[in-house]
Amino acid sequence: MAFSISASSTLVSLNYQRSTLFARTSSSSTKLSSFSSLQFPVHTQLLHISSSSSLRPRILPLVVEAKKQSFSTFDELLDNADKPVLVDFYATWCGPCQFMVPILNEVSTRLNDKIQVVKIDTEKYPSIATKYDIQALPTFIIFKDGEPYDRFEGAMTADQLIERIETTLKVKQ
Repeated sequence: MAFSISASSTLVSLNYQRSTLFARTSSSSTKLSSFSSLQFPVHTQLLHISSSSSLRPRILPLVVEAKKQSFSTFDELLDNADKPVLVDFYATWCGPCQFMVPILNEVSTRLNDKIQVVKIDTEKYPSIATKYDIQALPTFIIFKDGEPYDRFEGAMTADQLIERIETTLKVKQ
């Protein structure tokens, strides 16, 4: 999915009272009212984000410390796991999913003896996403003995995620 800021939309004013007016330069020049409750930086940069853009590409900071493992099927991975598996269903374009990358690394490190963390890119493996009815991102499913035990959606802190995992594993044992 490509996003772009068309040439017809321009930033008209950004003043020190942190309010802004947006206008379209089309024939019906529409103005939106000031947003006094929103805080805006003094300097704003508009970026054109698109796969066909000649401007600088969009770069997402991805620091992944997990080991990349290969398996012939997802079911094989679940069946051969010696501990419960937390699966993060994500997409590279999903902001909350990217927010979860360092959090999942921390959770994986802190709960290394209790759970295995696996990430599944729903764009690369749509059949797995369909099988588990993934409708929102990120979606997390905890599997034990190859079966789903708990499912939850949305970004959260490392402490919230660890609490959820530990509660699920205590209840389901």
